[in-house]
Amino acid sequence: MEFQDAFSDNRKALQHLADIKWANGFMCPKCGNKTHCRVYYTLSRKCQSCNHIDSPTAGTLFHKVKFPLWKAFWIIYQMSMAKKGKSSYELGRELGIRQKTAWLFRRKVQEAMASLGRHPLEGEVEVDEFMIGQKEPGKKGRSKGSKRLVIMSIERRGEKGIGRGYATTVENATSEQLEEFIEEKVDKEAEITTDEWKGYTPLKAKWKITQKKSDNGKGMPQIHNIIMNLKGWLRGIHHKCSKAHLQSYLDEFFYRFNRRNSRNTIFDGLIIRMMEHQPFSIQAFREDRILCA
Repeated sequence: MEFQDAFSDNRKALQHLADIKWANGFMCPKCGNKTHCRVYYTLSRKCQSCNHIDSPTAGTLFHKVKFPLWKAFWIIYQMSMAKKGKSSYELGRELGIRQKTAWLFRRKVQEAMASLGRHPLEGEVEVDEFMIGQKEPGKKGRSKGSKRLVIMSIERRGEKGIGRGYATTVENATSEQLEEFIEEKVDKEAEITTDEWKGYTPLKAKWKITQKKSDNGKGMPQIHNIIMNLKGWLRGIHHKCSKAHLQSYLDEFFYRFNRRNSRNTIFDGLIIRMMEHQPFSIQAFREDRILCA
């Protein structure tokens, strides 16, 4: 109810973006001039030097949004605050917009949810690799077929506690790709536990790695539970996901997961991220067959 009161119409949402964008004052993106006059109706700023008009949404992920801004805020709210998020089908029905329109904006929000790489995992860390995708006849073990290989890492805090986590799609679980993932996501002093996959063995010279038998996930139950939660979320909420966009869904899952104890700031933080992110073309998404919800 507080959210609906705060952003009940377009102007309130636009004013919120304007307050964020020009919190430290106006600077013209064309000429760098700092003096301006306000365009009251649109809440834009007009440069008094070159007459360029800068809107609150220009140069952000809200640029050229195709539906009312308060609806965009509602999508962000649901994606950040709802425990499992919502599919584009559900959001489309709730807001009276087309499913593809909802999906395309969801994809922009996911872009802002990607990890910034500022918080490598520390202490006791578990790393495991697994497949995402439906079972295929004649495909066994690590044979991928149309499935996608993913590496996941989590912080282990005691017997049941879990800290932060990350997941990345890879082509193959080679030592080179495992090393690249660990280098990016895990602190150098962390104590890492993995399964007995041979790709980890050469990395022991660089990291503190202990290998143990997986035993169908029983050897590392904490990370196995997160893997099952991730797969259940993809099946239960989104039903299916194309290989081209799987990384964005992994980013969404862990954006919420890593902020599950700071729900009072998660929505505001995501709005700020979207304001700081440069706009990008979605033409490629329109040409691609959308297999995600």
